[in-house]
This record gives sequence, structure tokens and C-alpha cells, in this order.
Amino acid sequence: MTGTADRQAEIVAATRNWLERAVIGLNLCPFAKAVHVKGQVRYVVSTAQTDTALLDDLERELSFLAGAAPEAVDTSLLITPDVLTDFAAFTDFLDLAEVVLRNQGLAGTLQIASFHPDYVFADASAEDIANYTNRAPYPTLHLIREASLARATAAFPDAADIYRRNIETLQRLGIEGWRALAVDAAARPKP
Repeated sequence: MTGTADRQAEIVAATRNWLERAVIGLNLCPFAKAVHVKGQVRYVVSTAQTDTALLDDLERELSFLAGAAPEAVDTSLLITPDVLTDFAAFTDFLDLAEVVLRNQGLAGTLQIASFHPDYVFADASAEDIANYTNRAPYPTLHLIREASLARATAAFPDAADIYRRNIETLQRLGIEGWRALAVDAAARPKP
């Protein structure tokens, strides 16, 4: 069991490093710093080996987050190191994740954002630096409270411009700058 616990700790450490250096450090999400500093981000490493087992983990985590006090746990990162490593399979799974969200009656209460080491937006080439706004060391489902997101966007001027500013930031940084952050798939700990 120690090997599993060590591996999970490494996965969480790599994800936290990405959150701190890329998401917060580059200000890709201006809302992330507050919940991170307050310790309100829950990191959950799924041990699922199949999509079905991951759906079970997703159901449990959605239920947990919905029942948790926001001041204790405001958001969850469900990290899936052993399944959905292929980006096409990951995007297919997102449809199932939305079904689970609706079936639990949590649509409008929670939402799911997605991050993947090989993330590619539908209208982008694989090499486009814009993809890096959604690249994480492992496939990750970010479970977000709609109420928290609404409060954060209301308090942030021009929230609709975040995506554009993120692309501009990454264009200035470039691929080599991103690699220097040591947060991408190649920098993650090996199992």
C-alpha cells in the first residue's frame, strides 16, 4: 500500500505544482488563487482502471462536493492517471460525465471543467499554444460550484475576456517558456 500512497502523493504534488505555477502563477484562472490559499481545493486521485470505475468515482466526488460546506471544500480536482490517457477517449468520457451530473440532479449546482496533458481545442491544431490553457499533468475533471463561479465572475471585471488574455499570456510565454515551468506531461512524476 505504501507504493500506492507514494504514487498518489506524487500525482497530487504534480497537480498542485501545475496549479501553483501555471494556473495561478500565470493567472490563467484569476479565481483559483483564493480557494488555493484558503485550502479549499480537494485533490482526489482516482485509482480507476476503467471508464465504468471512473464514473463511480465521479459520482462519489460529485456527491461529496455537493454535500460539503463550501468554506471547507469549494472545488474538487478528480485526477485520473490510469484511464482516459488518450485525449479522444477523454473527450468522449466528458459526455458521460455530463449525464452523471444531470442524473444526480446537480446540473446548475455543479459543473465540470476538463484538463488533459494532450488537450486540443476543437478549432485548434495540436501545436497551438492556446491548448496549454487546458493542459494538466494528468487527465483531470475539475468539479466547480456554480454559485462560487458566479460570485467570482461578478467580482472580476471583464471575466469574459479571461480566455483571450490567457492565449495572449501563453503566446508571450511560448512553448519553451511553458516547458520551463516544468508542469506539463513530460515533467510529471513517473509511476
